[in-house]
Amino acid sequence: MFDMDGLLLNTEALYREAIFAACVSQGHEMVDHLRLSLIGTPKDLGDTKLLAHFGDSFDLEEYHAACAEHFDNLCSLDVPLRPGVRELLYLRKRVAISMGVATSTARPKAEAQLARAGILDAFDALVTRTDVSLGKPHPESFLRVAKLLGAEPPYCLALEDSHNGVRAAAAAGMATVMIPDLLAPTREIENLCVGVLPSLTDVASLIAARQA
Repeated sequence: MFDMDGLLLNTEALYREAIFAACVSQGHEMVDHLRLSLIGTPKDLGDTKLLAHFGDSFDLEEYHAACAEHFDNLCSLDVPLRPGVRELLYLRKRVAISMGVATSTARPKAEAQLARAGILDAFDALVTRTDVSLGKPHPESFLRVAKLLGAEPPYCLALEDSHNGVRAAAAAGMATVMIPDLLAPTREIENLCVGVLPSLTDVASLIAARQA
């Protein structure tokens, strides 16, 4: 089970740039602690945080439109993959492993980004924010992927880069590994994980070793 942004796709830094630019367009200045709190957070909860910080006069519609425009421009030619994605997808050809994606991104955007990265068809299931009632840290996204794959949660490995993602996967009863991107693991997050690894390359190496 994979998260998407910051785990499969090297897009969190691009989102950061787009978010800062979108705030500037309204005469506001984004701050890093707020930006980091938005990682892995569903849009509705993120909007609540934005209004709490900037005030009710903050134009969410204008912000999201500007953010989407900046982000699309940044990845118009290519959506970069995180290290280890290719190794895991290659490994899948040798080992019978079902793979799915659980993302807080809406379906149209998630499909477009995965397609642009060239990996949309590499997964057996895709569950987006559009497909669930409750986003991360609620476990619904991961449980939905497991159901689509016909897998029992305790036998699933969930890979995440965000704190909310780790909370969701752990609440789903899955063995959870954090691959940090912009967020470092806290003591709470470490306790929810079976491990914290530098990259997906390390995950691929461990799986390959177990299959040898």
